[in-house]
Amino acid sequence: MSAARVARRLRAGLRGWGGVGAMAAVCALAVLFALLLPLTQSDGADDGAEVAGQGLARGRQARAEDCQDPQDQSLSPSGGGSTTHVDAIRTRGRLVVGVDQNSYRWGYLDPNNEKGELEGFDINLVHRIAKDIIGDEDAVTFKTIPTSRRIEAVQNGEVDMVVRTMTINCDRLKQVAFSAPYFRTGQQVLAPKASTVTGYDKSLAGKKVCSAETSTALDRLRKDHDSGALPASTDIKTVPNQLDCLVKLQLGEVDAVVTDGALAASQAAQDPTVELKGGLFTNEYYGVAMKRGSEDLVRQVNRTLQNYIKDPAGWQASYDKWLHPTMDQKDKKSVSATPPAAHYK
Repeated sequence: MSAARVARRLRAGLRGWGGVGAMAAVCALAVLFALLLPLTQSDGADDGAEVAGQGLARGRQARAEDCQDPQDQSLSPSGGGSTTHVDAIRTRGRLVVGVDQNSYRWGYLDPNNEKGELEGFDINLVHRIAKDIIGDEDAVTFKTIPTSRRIEAVQNGEVDMVVRTMTINCDRLKQVAFSAPYFRTGQQVLAPKASTVTGYDKSLAGKKVCSAETSTALDRLRKDHDSGALPASTDIKTVPNQLDCLVKLQLGEVDAVVTDGALAASQAAQDPTVELKGGLFTNEYYGVAMKRGSEDLVRQVNRTLQNYIKDPAGWQASYDKWLHPTMDQKDKKSVSATPPAAHYK
């Protein structure tokens, strides 16, 4: 109901009060209603599936001006309320998930896998989510989504969620809902071993640096280039999918790649002629991305993560199998070697 309609009803009910005092009261109430109205309404992100009261919860989760520590903005797994979105997935009998098929050890097709199934750290997590929601870890339809289309795929309802090395940040929280973090990483530089590039520093002057469209790495590159923190002569090149940067590096079309350190480590494992240059220069967290308004699904995924991290056969076993060989050094564990703590909004 609009503020104008409320005012008309109040005027009709207060005709017997008479005079200016009554009209002043009406005006005051109408103004108050107008101020409160945005807090009780949807932002239109998911009008067709939203239930009463969810708009305020989503506002708490994704309000940009309040966004600090974006990895801590998700909803508690213990919350109640509607189960609309989870029930819809159970009725369908399959979980539809956007993933990568080209990220070595994260989500990829191993040519030695006789079944031709996707494998990797992210894929293991998807199977656990499907088991918890549907009761069958294999009840999953995988859709390969390029880096540049992750948010669009969620917003358009092409997938129920994206599990694809996706960093949680404040800007993305305005577009999609995130789970609690399931992995900690940061940006890092990848370059040929023989390169003069030493890291994210002045050695990038005059170099062609590749990053994926809509990635947090690209955001950082452009910000630092504009501010002067990165040499003005650094030439930033973009591609739709982050693995395309490795191909360009191998072809000599770019001099370096900036991407998540976890992905960079996997790419270095694929190609022995390249290596990580310098350390992590940001602190970031991966989360499961879902459509805004699907609070019940967010809470369900957070319950899965909570149990998955506690389970000895869950998060740690998956890390040891898929990521330990590429991320941990003989004498030093990566900062990513333990699951991040969950803090809820």
